[in-house]
Amino acid sequence: MDWSKLLSAIRVRQMYEGGSTTRQDDDARSEFDRDYGRTVFSTPVRRLQDKAQVFPLERCDAIRTRLTHSNEVSSVARGLAEAVAKWMLERDQIRDAGDVSAITSIAATCGLIHDLGNPPFGHAGETAISDWFGEKVRSQPDFFSDLGQPTPESRKTQFAQDFLNFEGNAQTQRLLSRLQILADEYGLNLTCGTLSASCKYVARSNQIDPNVHERSKHGFFASENDLIDRIRSETGTGESRNPITYLVEASDDIVYSSVDLEDGVKKGILSWDKVEDLLHEHVGPKSRPLERALENTHKKIDKAKLQGRRKDEALSQAFRTNAIIESVRAATEAYKTNYDKIIGGNYHNELLKDSDASGLIAACKKVGRDYMYVSDETLKLEILGRRVIQDLLELFWEAVKDYSPKSKLTRFSSKLYKLTSANYRAVFEKNLQSASSDGPSALYFKLQLVTDHISGMTDSYACDLHKSLTNG
Repeated sequence: MDWSKLLSAIRVRQMYEGGSTTRQDDDARSEFDRDYGRTVFSTPVRRLQDKAQVFPLERCDAIRTRLTHSNEVSSVARGLAEAVAKWMLERDQIRDAGDVSAITSIAATCGLIHDLGNPPFGHAGETAISDWFGEKVRSQPDFFSDLGQPTPESRKTQFAQDFLNFEGNAQTQRLLSRLQILADEYGLNLTCGTLSASCKYVARSNQIDPNVHERSKHGFFASENDLIDRIRSETGTGESRNPITYLVEASDDIVYSSVDLEDGVKKGILSWDKVEDLLHEHVGPKSRPLERALENTHKKIDKAKLQGRRKDEALSQAFRTNAIIESVRAATEAYKTNYDKIIGGNYHNELLKDSDASGLIAACKKVGRDYMYVSDETLKLEILGRRVIQDLLELFWEAVKDYSPKSKLTRFSSKLYKLTSANYRAVFEKNLQSASSDGPSALYFKLQLVTDHISGMTDSYACDLHKSLTNG
């Protein structure tokens, strides 16, 4: 791969229609800074303020939402990318300070948008959507028969697997390039450089390989196949990951593994002493970064002579800071060590797993999985969320399944159809004009309208709508 192509400032509209992008004469920002500005002001980013990071429908303002998390990932990604980019400049891998700025801006934008496609209730919501489609196939074996292949082969195609293995990362690509309408059909009309780096996984849904990290999930839907192919050609990545993607992924892991512990202590799920004991228990052989983080944490907080809950919260906050410092340092060194493989498209691991902070991150994740993500409160709300999402899927499928541009819906279906997003309906109705037997079919676009609509909801809106429609 070549950075001169990876940092392509060509926008989606230019790829499809030609011409150049319009900008004010006195706008001093780079195209990648403009990408960041567009995303900050976009509706999907604002909706993240009411989507769960760990604890759904959380009433305490101090506990992180998906928006808080995304801003923190963006900040860490910017710093990590800047450190790496300056090193690349010293090695003559990139051209100048402008390339350093471009790489840091792209990383910051991708950190901000990396969770945009998550449905209500996070990963539990993804599972609820996938399971709803799985149950449809079990109860109606011919459910996917109009997707272009005869039953049972139809459920093995990319068209069916897009829904049977619903993936928020793929939904992010739809939001960025299709659904967040500004003035045309190209979404936020971001640069190829930013869109390429935002694609965390590179496989289609029917080509997943659990043994290859970047192909262990799918990164885009069939509806975006052509777009992804064009972006890959423009940036020169082929089917490899964009090198900036590794930095954003590491930043996400660094942030959530440490801050989820902080939020768990804030909510009183565990005391800090218990967290510290568990971290020592699970750290494994590469323990020095954890020990440094804890040493620096106590060095600062113990002097304050705090007591009880105040001390616990102060320790968890200081540990988060020190854990991030240690992990960013380690990720930076891992990127340098593996750079030749990364730029050659031959690196198939995760930076943090190849770093000396692997034990620190693994221990934090283990404590989160065993205690924070399975607290009674979290599990109850995830069960509630599953019911909400699946009931809404059923209702809106009823609204869409018989839709045809040439005939009217029944009164009930018509009312439900009008409750779907006007933007998403416009995209759907235009897509129907391109439906075909060898590409996405009318059934595919109908199912996608339903998942687009549900995925775009916030946690509170989904619950309120469910209550109002079911008299719950």
